[in-house]
Amino acid sequence: MASHHTKDKGDLGVLKAQIDLFEQGFTIFVPLTEHCPFDLVAYKEGRFSRVQVKYRAVDQFGKVDVKFSTSWADRNGTHTSRIDKDEVDLYCVYCPDTDECYYLRPCEYGSNVSLRVETPKNGQTKGVNFATSFRRAP
Repeated sequence: MASHHTKDKGDLGVLKAQIDLFEQGFTIFVPLTEHCPFDLVAYKEGRFSRVQVKYRAVDQFGKVDVKFSTSWADRNGTHTSRIDKDEVDLYCVYCPDTDECYYLRPCEYGSNVSLRVETPKNGQTKGVNFATSFRRAP
């Protein structure tokens, strides 16, 4: 991808999510407006899930930080607000460093969660959310 504009990253994340969910057996529906609180709807075995997609790189500590919030910019600056967890069933986090999607249910977490991509330098495993455990959409 030649450009890495924020919107381009978001578009790439949504495309990667669509492919990954399709490969997991989901049928994908796309809203006709960008003003929905979710980016797509995934359907499988009689169940619909509203999916919000995020593009997140691995940080300097070997983890992907996921914040359950949304942000936008206007003439008054940049704004951030928490998502309404009643309007989003599933977060799909696309990580360009691993070229993988990770799936979380926002209702199971507080305002944020970290997914560990690299092994912790201190060898800790207890209480660590390893990204590989989040590869399948629930």
